[in-house]
Parts: sequence; C-alpha cells; structure tokens
Amino acid sequence: MGNCSFRADALDQIENTTMSKNNFTFHYVIGRGGFGKVWRVEKKKTGQLYAMKEMSKARIITKRSVNSVMNERKLLAQLKHPFLINMNYAFQDREDLYLICDLLTGGDLRFHIGKKKRFNEEQTKFMIACMIVGLEYMHNNGVIHRDIKPENVVMESNGYVRITDLGIARIWTPENSQDTSGTPGYMAPEVMCRQNHCCAVDYFALGVIGFEFMLGKTLSLQNKSKLRNMKYLMAGALKQLISLIRQINHLSIIKCLQRKPANRLGLNGPNEVKQHVWMKDYNWQALLDKKLPAPYVPEQGDDNFDAKQANGNDPWKEENAELLRQNSLLLRRNSIQNLFSGYYYDVDLLRQQKEEERRQNLANAGGNQAANGPKSSGLSLLPEKALKPIKNNSKAASTASSSFVNTPTAKIQ
Repeated sequence: MGNCSFRADALDQIENTTMSKNNFTFHYVIGRGGFGKVWRVEKKKTGQLYAMKEMSKARIITKRSVNSVMNERKLLAQLKHPFLINMNYAFQDREDLYLICDLLTGGDLRFHIGKKKRFNEEQTKFMIACMIVGLEYMHNNGVIHRDIKPENVVMESNGYVRITDLGIARIWTPENSQDTSGTPGYMAPEVMCRQNHCCAVDYFALGVIGFEFMLGKTLSLQNKSKLRNMKYLMAGALKQLISLIRQINHLSIIKCLQRKPANRLGLNGPNEVKQHVWMKDYNWQALLDKKLPAPYVPEQGDDNFDAKQANGNDPWKEENAELLRQNSLLLRRNSIQNLFSGYYYDVDLLRQQKEEERRQNLANAGGNQAANGPKSSGLSLLPEKALKPIKNNSKAASTASSSFVNTPTAKIQ
C-alpha cells in the first residue's frame, strides 16, 4: 500500500517523547471545544493541576484546521504572560493532540455573565483592564488575537481574568484582507468587509464585551449571518446603542465600537486605551503585580463551569460521523501524521536547556571564549520550522507597531 499504511516505527517515533498522557491523571471534563474535550488533569510526578485540551486529529482535518492548531502551538511557545493562559506541555499520539495549559478554576466570563446577567461599572472596568494588559502584550509583540469574546476570557480564583484560545490569532501582516475568521457579534466591520485590519479589531470586541457586561444586553448579532451583521453595522444601527450607553457616565465603550477604524479607540495602540479618561488614573502596575483586590470573585471550591454543556451529547460528531470515520482512516498515512510534526513542547526541558546554556556562557566567558557563543545543549524543543522569535523589547516593539496599530483600511461607508 506504500504510503497508505501506518508503520509501527512511525507510531513509535510519535510516542517516543518524554511527555505523554500517561504522565497525567485524568479527573473530569471541564469544557468542550470544536475538536474535543478539556480535562482537569494532575501531573503524577508533581501533583500539579493543569487544563488538558484533547483534540481529535480526525476532527481537525475534517474542519480543515491543521494550520490553526499548529499556529496556536507556535504562538503559545513564544508568548508568556500572567494575563494569558500559558502552555506548559504539548504532545501527540496517533489519534489526538494534547495541549497542557494553566488551570484556572474561576470559569470563563460567558458562564459568569449568564449567571449574574450584568456587572457593575467597577467590576467591568477591572475585567476590561485585565484584558487590556493581556492585549497590550500581544499587540506589542505583533500578534492580533481576533477572537476576543467572553468564552475566551477565563477567571482565576482570585477574580483576575486571562485571555485564552489563540487558535485564530495571527502575527500581523500588512495584507490580511482575506482573513475573516472570528465570532459573529464580536467581529469588527472591517474584518467582515474583507478589508486589511490591525489591532483595533480586538478593541472593537472589547467594546462589545463592555457593553454586554454593564448593560446586561447583547448586540443581538451573535445568531445572525455575517452578511446581516455587516448590514446592521454599515447601516449605522450602532447609533441606537448610544442612547443606552449614555446610562454609563463615560464614552469609552462607544469609542471602541466605532465602525470606522480611524475613529476607534485603540487604533494607535494600547496606550491610547489606557490613557482614556475612563482608564487614565488606573493603577496599572498594581494590576500587573496582581495586588489590586478584584471587585468580583467567583465562588470558591468549584470549577465554575456548566457541567451539562461540558459532558453533554456531541451533535457535531453525530452529524459528521461518516466524514470523521474516513478521516480517522487517513491517520494511518505517514504523510497525514507529518502535518502535525513539531507539535511537542516541554517547559521543563526548555528551562533545563536555558540553564545549561547559561552555564556554558559563564564557562566560556571565564575561559575567554565568549566570542564563540554558547554551545548547543542537544535539546531541541521548537518545531522544525519554528517561527522567528518575537522580540520582547518595548522600544523595538513600539517601532514595529507604528504601522501595525494604524494600518490604513478602505473606507467603510
């Protein structure tokens, strides 16, 4: 059969890694996504709790999302921040991909807004501020999230929130007009109109969330088609929202919801948002250090998730059962398995590698050999075609972002 048979040595190569699912104890399901389940797991060796995203390769292929899951893995390997959900391990077997991330037991904001119906201004401002800090880090590193919504913002037990799910996040490029991924209701008009876009799309979504949280109302766009969304926004229906938003004693949400990017708060970068009158006097350093008391704290001793939704039936699988079965058979091919090459990641080995390189640098410097640079540790953790490392340098990021934050777009009428 040639390339159609999945040889035993190929499977051994996939599983011949330091980390696998056998290193974890599975507790219970805490969520469900388009590719599989999210488990609460415990690492056997240390007792540390994590969230494990288990993703079916057959589903990924069926939904033509190989590039998205690989892109998320690459971005997570380079982005580390206290206001993001960070990756600790990533590995695979023949059927599934496994992504091991920080476990937050506070639940996502969709769960809380559904339970509480609305938040007061202080609570909303705190959560918006946390998201701004996370977005600032991403934007300063040239990355647009593109899917900011309550489901992708998760709460810690202390009330702080973090951004998660980088599946459709992208490193910004000047020409991205054909990339229209996102969630209807939170997508900016320029994305739906297939125009070039920048970081301002994330602040549009932030404005939608702020509106939803403080007024207890949605923009009624989530269940409409993209075309009807576009017509709704292009017709200037946002004017209807202004009378409602005036109940709040500021205009920051209106500024984030401007349909023209040129008029939108955040077009010129995160500092523009942080300097707005609503946020100007906020203690950003105390927030970054997590020293501010959160005005809303989730119930303790609970994972704060909808158990029925997490453990319910999976209609997507039933609807596409035959296609899934066919794609499951494709996993026997080495060429299909190679699509996921380089998925492995181990933060412990990465720390070991960096410590070894540090010691080598010290030894080389002591022996007058620093000019030769550090020797290789022999531990290769990045994929074969790794992304170019994103420089975490504020001055360089500011310069690189000058066009990223205010990309010209075609006029929206």
